[in-house]
Amino acid sequence: MAAAEGSGAAEPLFADLADVSISGEVPVEGEITVPVSSHSPEEDFSTLDEPVRDTIMRDLKAVGKKFIHVMYPKKSSALLRDWDLWGPLVLCVSLALMLQGGAADSKDDGGPQFAEVFVIIWFGAVVITLNSKLLGGTISFFQSLCVLGYCVLPLTVAMLVCRLVLLAGAGTISFIIRLIVVVAMFGWSTLASTAFLADSQPPNRKALVVYPIFLFYFVISWMILTFTPQ
Repeated sequence: MAAAEGSGAAEPLFADLADVSISGEVPVEGEITVPVSSHSPEEDFSTLDEPVRDTIMRDLKAVGKKFIHVMYPKKSSALLRDWDLWGPLVLCVSLALMLQGGAADSKDDGGPQFAEVFVIIWFGAVVITLNSKLLGGTISFFQSLCVLGYCVLPLTVAMLVCRLVLLAGAGTISFIIRLIVVVAMFGWSTLASTAFLADSQPPNRKALVVYPIFLFYFVISWMILTFTPQ
């Protein structure tokens, strides 16, 4: 009997499971996938790895393309898709520097006027952007700032032309030339900005968005037109 017990203990506990087989009709759920590496050199490339010169040149080309879009305004999403604030910052500083030192200044230096131009441009753009968002605009805050800032380019060109005209003297003919240039560039800035922002507004509220834009560029145009060197 001890031998029987010894032989019984020697048998494996799961010996009966060896005869169990899985039928081919039993569905097996789940999916086994083997990950395939599809990395390419372009995907692994980062702007942190490129030379500084290439980064600067790429950004300058992007800013230049946006300037071209403003000078030849048409319905395009280029300014909205790849927005940046480098161009608006350069235009704002350039315009403020050219307006600095006018006869409207006090006896002190032209610093306050530089601050006035800087604040008017950026504060006005922020107010217009908030107005657009409250009226149901579909573009982001910084996209609107980008468009409004880049569309100051025609007025910056007008300011440069007016400075050159004033070098020849401040007479009636000079004023007429400056008036024509400023009015033309004012219309250009307004049309360019509305061309980019029109489709982002509800159809029945476009007039409520265009009116603040009109006032924004009108104030800047008035500052340019009334500028006279000290």
